Amino acid sequence: MTKILVTYDMFREGFTELESKYEVTFPEGRDFTYEEVFEMIPEYDVLCSMFDFPVNKELVDHAPNLKLVANYAVGYNNIDVAYCLEKGITVANTPDPVTAPTANLALGLMLDVARRITECDRKLRTLGHDMKVGVLENLGINVTGKTLGIIGMGRIGKALAKRANACGMEVLYHNRRQLYVEEETKLNVTYASMEELLAQSDYVSLNAPYTPETYHIIGEAELKQMKPTAVLINTARGPLVDEKALVQALKDGTIHGAGLDVFEFGDYPSPELLEMDNVVLTPHIGTQTLETRIIMARTVCNNVIGFLEGDRPVSRVLRP
Repeated sequence: MTKILVTYDMFREGFTELESKYEVTFPEGRDFTYEEVFEMIPEYDVLCSMFDFPVNKELVDHAPNLKLVANYAVGYNNIDVAYCLEKGITVANTPDPVTAPTANLALGLMLDVARRITECDRKLRTLGHDMKVGVLENLGINVTGKTLGIIGMGRIGKALAKRANACGMEVLYHNRRQLYVEEETKLNVTYASMEELLAQSDYVSLNAPYTPETYHIIGEAELKQMKPTAVLINTARGPLVDEKALVQALKDGTIHGAGLDVFEFGDYPSPELLEMDNVVLTPHIGTQTLETRIIMARTVCNNVIGFLEGDRPVSRVLRP
């Protein structure tokens, strides 16, 4: 019987159909460690990996029966995709369920930084009646009538563009491939070079995948090209931004503010960011809704069954 190894312990209800058809191994009450998976993987045909679980060359070489890696995430920088494909191993991800919640969070971070929502909430709770609330206090900046620059016009970038249009924003985008004119017209977006986008945008949102080419796509030079009134939003991957350069730019007033759901050095931001009122921080919660997590689990399940039985679509990763 086909054997399936799941590295994480969550939302078992999403795997009900898979368990009814195949032999599925789950950890109990915790995630499997890399060492545990390395020990078990030679027996398994399918690996269901979490977005932070490394599927590297060493693991692949230790898995003679492995045919599919089904990742619980839209991102797949945790997987050596090129090596998997070279070995004839299919890689799948879960792009559809994460699109709307991540785009919603990006918009939420924009509004939060612009209108100082978290800052004012924090001050009301800590200062009470000592907080200044006059008509010229706590002034924010508009979203309506402003320009949003989206870097990475995939599913999430397109979903964010629709939300920005609904807010009355002009949308510029930069992508490694320009969209067809018909799609640009439908989305009401305009292609721009990186330099043009950074110079013209009031808000810059990062929605690109993390690859060697996008590492530090926003660094000191790019931050200096942005308006001093601009806000940077990152709900993609932390290493897209040179966090040290961002901290300095925020200190110097090179840009106005930032909304960050991901950080360069793991799950927690640089300590300096925690002290800044013009920065809103969330701990990688782009897909953190109960409904989304369950749907993601079902999508992993569908990817596996579709791959093994050919009765439903598979979200294949076709290139690194």
